[in-house]
Amino acid sequence: MIYTTILVQLDIDAPATPRLIFAQEIARKFEADFIAVTAAEASTLVSPSEASLAAAEVLRQRTLDIEDRIKKLKEEFLAVVGNDARASWRGELDDPTRAVVLHARAADLVITGVPAAAGAGDFQRTIDAGALVLSAGRPVLFAADDLRALKGEKVVVAWKDCRESRRAVVDAMPFLCEAKEVTVFSAAEEGILAAREGAADIVRFLIKHGVNAQSQVLERGESSVGDTIVAKADEIGADLVVAGGYGHSRFREWAFGGATRSLLKSGSFHRLLSN
Repeated sequence: MIYTTILVQLDIDAPATPRLIFAQEIARKFEADFIAVTAAEASTLVSPSEASLAAAEVLRQRTLDIEDRIKKLKEEFLAVVGNDARASWRGELDDPTRAVVLHARAADLVITGVPAAAGAGDFQRTIDAGALVLSAGRPVLFAADDLRALKGEKVVVAWKDCRESRRAVVDAMPFLCEAKEVTVFSAAEEGILAAREGAADIVRFLIKHGVNAQSQVLERGESSVGDTIVAKADEIGADLVVAGGYGHSRFREWAFGGATRSLLKSGSFHRLLSN
């Protein structure tokens, strides 16, 4: 598994430059092509203050506003990438999640961030993170809230013996091979022995691929598995957590019984999720 093309999703209502720089650094690290995608669609809901206007006029004005934002984001994109022939731009009037899923066909890795609280829930202007992970068919890297550079020296694999976790490990292999230290955390949901055997197998698998890996079994405690993984990742100073995700969109049902939800809420490190 190698990353030859990386796609970065840009929020229509946020500055593009910080996330562009973050994604561009990763693209350079892997000598990959670089695609920037932004999209939004106009809401047809009319507020009381707009009730005197024709619905068609309201929609037209909102569409023009989105087109203006796309134009400004493209200007930011061009200012960041300059004459880089390996970088390309795609801006559309469309559902943001649907647009990213569509263009993910051209990429090996999708980079985004967890939507800010102010925009969360408005899926006409920001992505639905759960639906994106489930639909993209590509690993999705959610950048840490501060968008610091992804060094990837210490990486955590949140392991559960299921298809999604196996897929995530393979999808994250370029990062895992570059890491100085990879720790596989396995939850003892089906017993300590089963957890140890599973973790040992995945560690052997990683070592055969040149990864410096070790394992640790997480026994049940008062905290949820997700909260425990977050605490352990912070404790060892990991800047990337790799995990599989499954279930329904809107975060209703995920791997580890909610661990993925906990990971997405914790913006102190980068998170790579795969389905």
